[in-house]
Amino acid sequence: MLKRFLDSKFFISFGILIIKIISSTYRIKIINPETEQNVLKTGKVPIYASWHQRFFPGIALIGARNPISIMISQSRDGEMISKIATSFGWHPVRGSSSRGGSHALKELYKLIGQGYKVGHIVDGPRGPHGIVKSGLLLIAQQSGMPIIPTIISPEKKWVFNSWDRFMVPKPFSRIIIRFGDKIFVSNDTQGEAFEEKRFSIERMLEELYIETDKFWTNPEKIDQFFTS
Repeated sequence: MLKRFLDSKFFISFGILIIKIISSTYRIKIINPETEQNVLKTGKVPIYASWHQRFFPGIALIGARNPISIMISQSRDGEMISKIATSFGWHPVRGSSSRGGSHALKELYKLIGQGYKVGHIVDGPRGPHGIVKSGLLLIAQQSGMPIIPTIISPEKKWVFNSWDRFMVPKPFSRIIIRFGDKIFVSNDTQGEAFEEKRFSIERMLEELYIETDKFWTNPEKIDQFFTS
């Protein structure tokens, strides 16, 4: 009975409405917007890379940059997330490292060729938290498109007791979106060099999250930033 209710159109529609209402109250500031703009000016499309932990605000805030695609697992939870993502302008591609990943990657390459941007959850859907999986590098390598580390840092949030300490920004929270420097993965990056590249991206993301979250410890500077 509960499973049927959670899968129902009513429950999903209600969830979408709640997300849209909460998201509409957020105050957003972007750091380094020129990183994204410069990529687009060259005719390439970005691969936005972020943690699963900050996925909630990303649904609405990054989804606005459509056309944009995202890989979502073929699980029951993934089905629900796919429907929610679609309502925010995403084009879900169903698959993950454990199931349907090869087919999903082929579909992503096709969409990239049509001008779709890509949102990629580097450690989803099951973790471990913060660990960059090889799929991110394969997408960038095969498509020739740059990875842009995409850091989402909320001022006030609920933190859930999940494997990644999933965060949901509270209504009316201020949120920082920060774009890191673009990263290319060349075709000849293989073996040990591939692992070194994967680890360097993993470390870069962690450092950017820590550094960006620290912004909130300086209220005066933050107030100036949001009023400028």
